[in-house]
Amino acid sequence: MAMGREGDRQDDLIVTWAEMPRSPGHVFYDRLQAVLMAGGFDGFVETACQPYYARKMGAPSVPPGRYFRMHMVGYFEGIASERGIAWRCSDSMSLRDFLRLENREKVPDHSWLSKTRGRLPREIHETVFGWVLKLVAEQGLVKGKRVGIDASTMEANAALRTIVRRDDGRTYREMLTQMAKESGIQTPSADDLVRIDRTRKGKKLSNEEWISRTDPEAKIAKLKDGRTHLAYKPEHAVDLDTGVIVAAALHPADNGDTTTIAGTLALAENNLAQIDAAPTQDEPSELVADKGYHSRAVLKDLNGGAWKTRIAEPKQPGFSRWHGDDKARAAVYANRTRLGSGVGKQAMRRRAEIVERSFAHNLDRGGMRRTWLRGRDNVQKRYLVHVAGHNLGILMRLLIGAGTPREAAARALAYAFFFYTEQAVTVILVAASYDGFAVVVMAVADDPA
Repeated sequence: MAMGREGDRQDDLIVTWAEMPRSPGHVFYDRLQAVLMAGGFDGFVETACQPYYARKMGAPSVPPGRYFRMHMVGYFEGIASERGIAWRCSDSMSLRDFLRLENREKVPDHSWLSKTRGRLPREIHETVFGWVLKLVAEQGLVKGKRVGIDASTMEANAALRTIVRRDDGRTYREMLTQMAKESGIQTPSADDLVRIDRTRKGKKLSNEEWISRTDPEAKIAKLKDGRTHLAYKPEHAVDLDTGVIVAAALHPADNGDTTTIAGTLALAENNLAQIDAAPTQDEPSELVADKGYHSRAVLKDLNGGAWKTRIAEPKQPGFSRWHGDDKARAAVYANRTRLGSGVGKQAMRRRAEIVERSFAHNLDRGGMRRTWLRGRDNVQKRYLVHVAGHNLGILMRLLIGAGTPREAAARALAYAFFFYTEQAVTVILVAASYDGFAVVVMAVADDPA
């Protein structure tokens, strides 16, 4: 065979339909596409988004179903930025098929994603999240009997060096420069500023005194890795029996757990009510949380309601003084009794496994530990679709045994066959994947002993 050589390339003037390159498809995205089509996803989102588009005038936009699919790709591929999502979709023919693009259509760029996200309000993204939750609930993946709640941190798209004082608008460096001049150093160097910053009294970064110019809604907080940064606080309510996230809220990073739990539980109740799984006072659901959510006010508000609390209690020195608040005492003691039972201990172990896994999938593997958007409402829109992709991944794991495209591509089935006779024993291993199979004879022996 002669060696082929590269020559000058000339584009074809005419390309027939049969000559257009096509993708063999991806087992994960093809099956996910079938699930979305069977559920009527495109018709649903087009009907929901219709009030935010012109009825007659103007050129037709890109279908909104493509907008939500691209953000789901961001979760499945672990891509944080929308530029990266657009590049990945342009580079893959199987993803072009998943986006339902014609051969001559281009993949929407990142600016179109930004404009569409600004056009559609947060309520539309919550509606799409609810549609996905209903879809997975039809497969029996939402029980609603045990719900775990926890929060994490998400690094904002703003640097600490951009913060300014709320009272006069001075930057951190300008404040240190003024302090140096007041101490007698007229032209302070960088080393002088560092020394003054190290030795000054009352050194702290408070959200009451400082604000970011680039993202005013981001708050100064300590991240999970110990760094201090501008951040947001995602909070999940997770079905402990299946791992499906029934509510995903994004709170200011400086709000405590006892402050944000009410809003997240309200979202969870509303989402569960849409699939007829909401807890009631007659049939309450278990609420499992760590000790950060333990307070007398929270337990008193939830006692006797739709949630039966199993919230870890921090150790306190001495005796508790109730000052006549009998309702708080009854709620704390009832929660303590439920925690000490075998069911309570098992629920706490389940919470530590399932809820923490949801953050690992969405923030770490899913690429949302750091956001590239600004504004809490803006970030929450993206995060809701991101979490909807997580729930679809759990559904795909039920259907094909793999929750991500990488897992589906790497997944192989192996079967071991044993043939036994009086003369020999033969062990044959058959390994099969989506692109082929292999047969290996492991052992042949004349004497089984």
